[in-house]
Amino acid sequence: MLTHVTATRFVAPLREGGSLPGLVEGDDLGAYVMKFRGAGQGRKTLVAEVVCGELARRLGLRVPRLVTIGLDPVLGLGEPDQEVQELLKASGGLNLGMEFLSGAIGFDPLAFEIGSEEAGRIVWFDALVGNVDRSWRNPNLLMWHGDLWLIDHGATMIWQHNWPGAEASAARPYDARDHALAPFAPDVAGAAAELAPLVTEELLTEVTGRIPDEWLAGEPGFDTPDALRQAYARPLLARAAVIHERVQGIEAFEAEAFEGEKK
Repeated sequence: MLTHVTATRFVAPLREGGSLPGLVEGDDLGAYVMKFRGAGQGRKTLVAEVVCGELARRLGLRVPRLVTIGLDPVLGLGEPDQEVQELLKASGGLNLGMEFLSGAIGFDPLAFEIGSEEAGRIVWFDALVGNVDRSWRNPNLLMWHGDLWLIDHGATMIWQHNWPGAEASAARPYDARDHALAPFAPDVAGAAAELAPLVTEELLTEVTGRIPDEWLAGEPGFDTPDALRQAYARPLLARAAVIHERVQGIEAFEAEAFEGEKK
């Protein structure tokens, strides 16, 4: 399971995110960006954050440390924004926290240069989990101490919202035309050769095992949390072997890079 902390202070809402996360302090004296179970898609967003964040970390990508955060809604009583107060009231109990990277700045593809190898690994990973929220409009990437960090994976694994169609949904190609790293000639084939063999049944069992039972309980069609964990793992296992062949939209960037090298 993830490390657990208890929120001791609600600092401020962070309005950059569509799901309105909040900055909180924990009883371990750490600062965390908290994703609320009462927001948007609720606990499924939190599950996606855990699966993708923990999987990315095991594949060698940089993701802020994840924790579960216990929230007492009373912490929001002093919050003047009615919307935020309602969100806090609806999110009592177990929420998700992402370690706050103090001083990090948002990634700007016009200001930073990323190598094709690193770009390829991130594009391949996003293709694996079906991330539709890493575009140049909203990269969900941070630069911290000179390194690139991945954040915000709630808009992934869309097949979890329709389990009967999960297999067909997971087989779809990945459109990378608007990906924030598409202009950096991502070496997706090289990334696949390196990372796909690492995505094993054992690894996915370990990753899905970090999802709290209470975020999985009561899902229609599944008798136990472990049965649902297996449903999360199956599409990823199947997708890892072939998704590099189904990444679309970066061909023009690759051709442009090739022409540049010839000159």
